[in-house]
Amino acid sequence: MEITDELPATLSADLVLNRYRLGQRLGAGGFGTVYAATDERLQRAVAVKVIPSGGGGDPTRAQREALAAGRLDHPGIVAIFDAGQDSQARYLVSELVYGRTVDDLSADGLLSDRDVLRIGLALCSALSHAHERGVVHRDVKPQNVLIPDAPRSAAGVAKLADFGVAHLAGDEPLTRTGDVVGTLAYMAPEQAEGKRIDHRCDLYSLALVLYEALAGVNPVRAGSPAATAKRLGSVLPPLKRARKDLPPELCAAIDRALRPKPAERGTLDELADALSDTLDDVSDEGGTVALPYDDTALELPRGVARGLAAAAAGGLCAGALAWAEQPVLPALAAVAAVALLPRLGWLVVAAATLATLSVERPGAALLAGLALVPVPALLRRHGTTWTLPAAAPLLGLATLALAYPALAGRARTWFARAALGALGAWWTLLAAPLVERDLLAGPPERTPATVEQAADRVLGPLLESGALLYAALFAVAAAVLPWIVRGRWLTLDLVGASTWAAALGASAFAIADAIGAPEPRNAVLASVVAGALAVAIPRIRGAGVVEP
Repeated sequence: MEITDELPATLSADLVLNRYRLGQRLGAGGFGTVYAATDERLQRAVAVKVIPSGGGGDPTRAQREALAAGRLDHPGIVAIFDAGQDSQARYLVSELVYGRTVDDLSADGLLSDRDVLRIGLALCSALSHAHERGVVHRDVKPQNVLIPDAPRSAAGVAKLADFGVAHLAGDEPLTRTGDVVGTLAYMAPEQAEGKRIDHRCDLYSLALVLYEALAGVNPVRAGSPAATAKRLGSVLPPLKRARKDLPPELCAAIDRALRPKPAERGTLDELADALSDTLDDVSDEGGTVALPYDDTALELPRGVARGLAAAAAGGLCAGALAWAEQPVLPALAAVAAVALLPRLGWLVVAAATLATLSVERPGAALLAGLALVPVPALLRRHGTTWTLPAAAPLLGLATLALAYPALAGRARTWFARAALGALGAWWTLLAAPLVERDLLAGPPERTPATVEQAADRVLGPLLESGALLYAALFAVAAAVLPWIVRGRWLTLDLVGASTWAAALGASAFAIADAIGAPEPRNAVLASVVAGALAVAIPRIRGAGVVEP
């Protein structure tokens, strides 16, 4: 079926279920068509599966999927938000996952061995969650595993979709004569034979998905459905035969999970243990898809992250008030506001601080405003990181501003890292005339007393001098850091961090020469500190920047 952006005429005029406005057509199959849509009530993007009435297929499939997913709440499972029907069709509303399937990524050669193991770990966790709640998926296959472009955790690096043929505990017996559901090339033998099945059929299917992703071939699939059916129930070729370079214990665990007899397959926990134990022993070459480093080792508990953000905002507010010779007690209110509501509290504190500065020091207020305004615009969803750019001018006071990209480089997404890096340099350049110190790009002008002086003496020369190249340098350095220093092997990290830090320092010297400015003070020492931080931070459990 050709995929287009056009909607069926019967669906184009009104909202689906009086709530969801359909948009781009994402895909179609035998059980319906999936559209990107907008939830007009909550103003969020969703996916809507449209199953035409009278179109054939199992009329209970959408209901079964909704009931199954309604029992589940796991980052590795696509969430179902709503279900319903009208005279035209049945509808299933789910979260909209931006990404590709394992099938697509494997076909394009974009999965490294380590990617496959990470995906396997996420699916082991998701399936264990489902089984504990009485749900057996029955159709685990590469086409039903989505890989988000920007997962929020290791548990969500893969998302299991399509519970349309799932079995729920308490349902009628699963099979009757000829009642076989699932995809033949990924079915457990007992499932293909129409026997009673349990959670162990999902274990078999998952192991087959991993085998295929690692070996490049599905050992069950043959040239025709009949030929494929003949292979079901046979002992499959050992994975080690196709991939002699893989750890023996990994191959053994996958081979065990593929045994024809369910009682001999082991458990999901045992498979997960093998995947975890061998994760660092397999290749990371071939294209990582989403998680370039283990973000679970970098996450801060939400309460700790908010506490640090609140303390940073309070300290920044207190410093600004003290500099303006104003009482610093309002800084305590800033701490409470940011701790309770990171984004809203930060905005209130920023507005109050700017209002205070504008009374006595309007020139300084303009510079502070130019520093603060881009933060929520670039880091809209990252409220606990909004004060992090202040670390750059603070490091600049110690002549270590070049070390800042090592801090910004711990954010989870490349865009957040780049934004934090650029903002750190921007804050440093604007802070220099306020403290009347050379923080990065040479001796600054004196603190401007008026808005006109701030524009003429600071902003104009800043924009014309080329000093903003430091913002580009910090952005690039922060964005690429986790791809160079992965926090896995110390030797490789030391080499990578040394190369990264040397490039950072050399680029800073080149920028200074190009714009005719003095070289950054202590640039060599700052580069060494940056390299040391780049190696150390991933190894401090619980360190890093988290997204709320």
